[in-house]
Amino acid sequence: MGERGGGEEDGVAKKVVKWPAIKPKKNLQVTHLKDIHLLTIPNFLSSVESRAFIKVAESIGFAHQGSLGPTRGEAYRDNHRIAVDDPVLASTIWESGLKKVFADIEIRGKVAVGLNPNIRFYRYNVGQRFGRHIDESVDLGDGSQTYYTLLIYLSGGSKGESGESLVGGETVFYGSRRGVVAEVAPVEGMALLHIHGDKCMLHEARNVSKGVKYIFRSDVAFA
Repeated sequence: MGERGGGEEDGVAKKVVKWPAIKPKKNLQVTHLKDIHLLTIPNFLSSVESRAFIKVAESIGFAHQGSLGPTRGEAYRDNHRIAVDDPVLASTIWESGLKKVFADIEIRGKVAVGLNPNIRFYRYNVGQRFGRHIDESVDLGDGSQTYYTLLIYLSGGSKGESGESLVGGETVFYGSRRGVVAEVAPVEGMALLHIHGDKCMLHEARNVSKGVKYIFRSDVAFA
């Protein structure tokens, strides 16, 4: 069993935030990396949208999140984080294109109904990483349960606003024998979705060696 990622619901920002406008997504190209449970969607957010989210997140202010692991069952973690509860933002991202992607996906007889309104933003500076862990399913208290992790890379694959390319920071998934199943390099605007809970693959965010990695994080809920 892998290490747990630790508490995701702590430190929720309370201030009112004006998020970037998100255009509806058409002709999304979904790539399945590991049957139906691991998939990527290039260009889910445009470069303008991705960089606008970074600006807003930086204006809110990140707090450091760390764990030396494996004490208390937590993975090694070193990054910066923001969490906001925003049902409107969650609904906007879901309706913009993810709803169509999950239209035919069922988990235990349940269908996807939207995103967890608890939205997190992560920032990884040079030298920071998140060790091997699994993501746990969350009961949202309204009859729905999360079964997929959503990551949207807000930087990577090109020079960011600082003019510096992102190097490192790959999301790596491991099989039952700890062999690499998939390795996903961050690309600005690309969404990565993978099943979590009791079927979650052990995975990690590798060390960033150049630039800054930014991520938009939520979960797909089923009911």
